[in-house]
Amino acid sequence: MSELQQDLNPRGAYTELSALLRCRFAAQDLKLFAHQPARSLLSGGERTRFRGRGMDFEEVRLYQPGDDIRSIDWRVTARTQVAHTKIFREERERPVFMLVDQRSSLFFGSQRCFKSVLAAHIAALLSWAALANGDRLGALVFGDYDQRDVRPRRSKHAVLELLHQLQDYNHRLNSPIAPQAIGNQPANELHRMLADARRIAKPGCALFIISDFQDMNPACEQQLFELARHTDVTLIHLYDPLERQLISNSPLTISNGRERLQLATNEKMFQQAFKNQFDQQLNTLVQLCKRLRIPLLSYATSDDIQEGLRKAFGRKK
Repeated sequence: MSELQQDLNPRGAYTELSALLRCRFAAQDLKLFAHQPARSLLSGGERTRFRGRGMDFEEVRLYQPGDDIRSIDWRVTARTQVAHTKIFREERERPVFMLVDQRSSLFFGSQRCFKSVLAAHIAALLSWAALANGDRLGALVFGDYDQRDVRPRRSKHAVLELLHQLQDYNHRLNSPIAPQAIGNQPANELHRMLADARRIAKPGCALFIISDFQDMNPACEQQLFELARHTDVTLIHLYDPLERQLISNSPLTISNGRERLQLATNEKMFQQAFKNQFDQQLNTLVQLCKRLRIPLLSYATSDDIQEGLRKAFGRKK
C-alpha cells in the first residue's frame, strides 16, 4: 500500500479536515449507483439511471405503440388528425442525502480509529463520489442534543459545508457517555432523526444512514419503512472489534470517573455472553433490513474502509 493510500485511511480519536479533503482522491474509484446502466426504459434486471420522463421538453413525434397516453400532444393531434407524442429529456439526477451519527456512543475505538472518525470518513468518501457523479448532495449531521442540515446542492460548497459540520460535531465529543442535557432539550434518539430525515430527504433520492445503530428499536423500524417507500435507503453499520469479541487473560476494571467495576473478562462464559449480545443485536439489524429490503453494509474500525467501499461501490474497469 502506498503512503498516500495509508494516509487516506481514518486514524485516531478525532477527524482532521485535511484528511477529509484528501478522501476526494479515493472517491474517484466509487460509483454510488448501478455498475451497468440500463439501456431501455422497460423493466429489467438493472437499475436505470433515468429518473422519470423529465421536465424539459425536447420534441414532438408520431405516436408509437407503448407511448404514455399522458404525453400525447392533443393540439398537434387535433391539427394533423394523427396522434403525436411529446418527448421530454429524461432526468438522470439522483440526489444523495447523508444522515451521519456523531453521538457519544460512537466515541469509542480500540484499533486504528474511533467509530465517530470512521463515520465521518465514510460520509466524506460518499460525498465526494456524489459530487463526481454530478448529483445534488444534502446531509443531516446530528450529535447528542443538536443537529445541522446541509441544504442539497450540486456543488463543491455542499461537500465542504458537510465536511466542516462533520469536523465540528466530531471535535465536540469527549466521552462515550452522553453529557447531561441542557434544560429540557430532548436527546437525539435515532428514531427522531429518521423521522426528521423523512422531512428533508425528497422522494427518489439515495439516502445513506451511517451509525452504530445501538438504539435501534421498533420506532426506528417504522420510520425506515416509511423512508424505504420513497427513497433508496442504505444502512452503514459501524462497530469496533472490541465490541464484538472481548478476550482477556485477566479481569478488566472499568470506571465512569466516579465508580469502578471489575468484569470477569477472563472467564469463557462471560466472553461468550458478551459475543452473543453483539451477534444478537447485529442479527436483529440484518433481519430488519431483509424485511424492508434495505441494503446493509457493516464495517469495523480495523477494516480498510477504502477497500470495503470499493467492493460495494467500486467502478468496473
